[in-house]
Amino acid sequence: MKEELKDVKRISIVGGPGTGKTTLAQQLSNILKIPVTHLDSVNFKPNWEKIPTEERDNIIIEKVKEEYWIIDGNYVGTLPKRLERADLVIWLDYSTTSIIKGVLERTIRNFNKEKKELPGCKERIDWHFLKYMITFRTKKRKKIEENINKIAKEKVIIFHKRKKLNEWLADIQNKAN
Repeated sequence: MKEELKDVKRISIVGGPGTGKTTLAQQLSNILKIPVTHLDSVNFKPNWEKIPTEERDNIIIEKVKEEYWIIDGNYVGTLPKRLERADLVIWLDYSTTSIIKGVLERTIRNFNKEKKELPGCKERIDWHFLKYMITFRTKKRKKIEENINKIAKEKVIIFHKRKKLNEWLADIQNKAN
């Protein structure tokens, strides 16, 4: 395993929709043998029914107290606690074009199929999510950046391109074998 990850017990993955947070979390979980929590699976019951925010945030805070975890998702209400406790923060800071492309590719590939990480929820795209994805960089990104700027720089890796992330991940995988 790559030296920089040998002591990593807790990883927080943040970024826009369609950037591959869930996929990356699962890949790192497979390599590092650390359990993964997808925050969307904490936020949604079957049929995309949201759980109350306070209940969701309490679940996330309890998860953050655990010794080993990979958590993917933004949910800025609990972001400071996750980033502070994480040994490694991976920020998938992609362009709006890349976000749209990622969401559209995922939706086309999996439309109306149940999401593996969200039992009872089928892949879809609606007006609310479309608006969220288009405005992510102008509305939500700033909160992520503000929170990341409050933690130690040496525990943050920022990717602006999928290609660089894929190269890094391939290197991690090769060193793990």
